[in-house]
Amino acid sequence: MSGKIAFVLKGYPRLSETFIAQEIRGLEKAGLDIEIVSLRHPYDPATHPVHDEITAPVRYLPEYLHNEPGRVFAAWLKVRKFAGYRHARSLWLADLSNDFSRNRVRRFGQALVLAAELGNDVTRLHAHFIHTPASVTSYASLITGKPWSCSAHAKDIWTSPDWELTGKLNDMQWVSVCTRYGAAHLAGLACDPDKVKLIYHGLDLKRFPAPENPGSQRDGSDPQNPARILTVGRAVEKKGLDVLLDAFALLPPGLAWQWSHVGGGELLDDLKQQAARLGLEDRITWHGALAQEEVIGLYRQSDLFALPCRVARDGDRDGLPNVLVEAQSQALTCISTPVSGVTELLQDGLNARIVPPDNAADLAEALAELIAAPKLRIEQGLAGQAIVHSKFSCETGIAELMALFAATEPGKNRQRGVA
Repeated sequence: MSGKIAFVLKGYPRLSETFIAQEIRGLEKAGLDIEIVSLRHPYDPATHPVHDEITAPVRYLPEYLHNEPGRVFAAWLKVRKFAGYRHARSLWLADLSNDFSRNRVRRFGQALVLAAELGNDVTRLHAHFIHTPASVTSYASLITGKPWSCSAHAKDIWTSPDWELTGKLNDMQWVSVCTRYGAAHLAGLACDPDKVKLIYHGLDLKRFPAPENPGSQRDGSDPQNPARILTVGRAVEKKGLDVLLDAFALLPPGLAWQWSHVGGGELLDDLKQQAARLGLEDRITWHGALAQEEVIGLYRQSDLFALPCRVARDGDRDGLPNVLVEAQSQALTCISTPVSGVTELLQDGLNARIVPPDNAADLAEALAELIAAPKLRIEQGLAGQAIVHSKFSCETGIAELMALFAATEPGKNRQRGVA
C-alpha cells in the first residue's frame, strides 16, 4: 500500500488505551506505513510491551498553544496560502459559534501545525476518537485536501453533540466503531450510513494465552483463602465502582472475599474514603495502574471479574470495555450491566451475570451467588473464553481495517458546505 497515514491520537502512549497501540502494531505488521501524531504528551509513568514494538515515529503537537506560540504562528503563515485554508477557517468559525470555548480554539491551532508539518509522503489522515482528535484531523484535512477517516469508541460518541458528529461523518471517508450500539447511533446521524463500519477491537490472543488451569474451588467459606474479585478500570463515574462498594457492604458477613482494583482515576480518593466508611479497607487492595503482564497475572489469580458500568450524568458511557474481553480470555466469568455494547460479549447465564446499573442489591446477590459457586464460575468462564476466541480476535479487525484503507482513494474528501 503506497503512502503514509498519519494517526492522530489524543495522547500517546497511554496505559488505558492498549487497544489503540495493539491496532497500530497490527496494522504496521500488515504493511501500513504509519506516523503517530499526538495532541498531548504522555503522563503515564510506564508503558506496555506493545508500545516498545511500534516502529512508527511520533510527533507531538502543541498541547497548549501559548506554550509554543512561535510554532503556531509559523504554521499559520505557511498554511494560510493553502487552497483549503479559507474554507477550513470558515467551518471552524461556524463550529466556534456553536461551541465557544478555549478547547475549540486549541483544536484549530493544533490543526494549523498538523497541516503545516505533514510530510509530502503522508497521503491521508486517521483519527482515533471522534471528538477532539477528529476535530483537529478534520480541520487539517480541509486545509491540506488530504482525505481522512476515523475510529470512534465510547465517550467520544456520547459526549459529542449531534450537529458536530453529523458534520464530521459527512466530511470523512469512513468511520469504524467498536460496538454495534455505537455504530447504530452514528449511522442514524450520517447522511450516508454506509460510511459507518462495525469493527470490534478484538484481542491479541498471543499476548493473552489461555491459562492452563482456569478457575479455583474458592467458595467464600474459608477466611484464610477468600474468593478473589477483580476490577480493572479507571475510577470514573461511568464504571460504577461506588455501586460495587455498596454491593460489597451488602454481602453476608460470613462470606470470605477480597477485591483488587487496578487503575487510577479522578474518583480514586473518593472511593477509598467510601470503602473506609463502609468498613471494607481490610478486604481491598488498590493497585493503581499496572503494566499489562501484571494485569494478566491478576486475571489468572482471580475468581471473578466485576465492572458495573453505568451511563454518567454527562452522557458518557463505555462501549465494550476491553477489560471484559481480556478477563473472558482468561476464562474469568464477569458481572456487569447491559450498558452500551456490553451485551455484545456478555450473555446472562452463559458467560456472565448481567444486573441492572446502579443497583447495589442485585449486584450483591450476583456476587454472592458466584462467590459460592466455583463450578458455575468455571463453566461460565470457559464459555466466555470460547466466545472471545471465536469472535474477538484482533486479527479479524486488523484485516477489516486494512481492507478499508486499501479501498480508500486519496483525493475523495467530501467537505462540509462544498458540493
